[in-house]
Amino acid sequence: MAVKRIRRKPMSEINVVPYIDVMLVLLIVFMVAAPMLTQGVNVDLPKTDAKPLDVKEDEEAIVVSVKPDGTYYINIGKDQEQAVSLEKIQKQVAKIMKVKPNRLVLIKGDQQVDYGTVVQAMAALQAAGVPNVGLITDPQEQTG
Repeated sequence: MAVKRIRRKPMSEINVVPYIDVMLVLLIVFMVAAPMLTQGVNVDLPKTDAKPLDVKEDEEAIVVSVKPDGTYYINIGKDQEQAVSLEKIQKQVAKIMKVKPNRLVLIKGDQQVDYGTVVQAMAALQAAGVPNVGLITDPQEQTG
């Protein structure tokens, strides 16, 4: 008596469970590593042929000024000529940005100010929720 063997078809399915596990581990690694790669302040630097910004007349920009001695001033409130700490500026700007998130925020730094002082102001404004910080400059005189 001959035993009849049943021939099975080859299984053509791929087990994707290990691939899903690897993908989830990589996703977690990238989610943890991504914030570490983006350390810095995002700034749209002015170009040499920069044109003035289009500002609506009814909307006033927030201007943070930095004097040559490194003191900060803001054009909000009663005492605009009074030096203000960077933490106080950050709190004031954060309150304004919650109400008007598209408010224009500019930094007016003196030519003699240390670069780090201006960068600290930009980082504080960015932490307060300002997506883009502009820099106020004087137009360059054309020699010709």
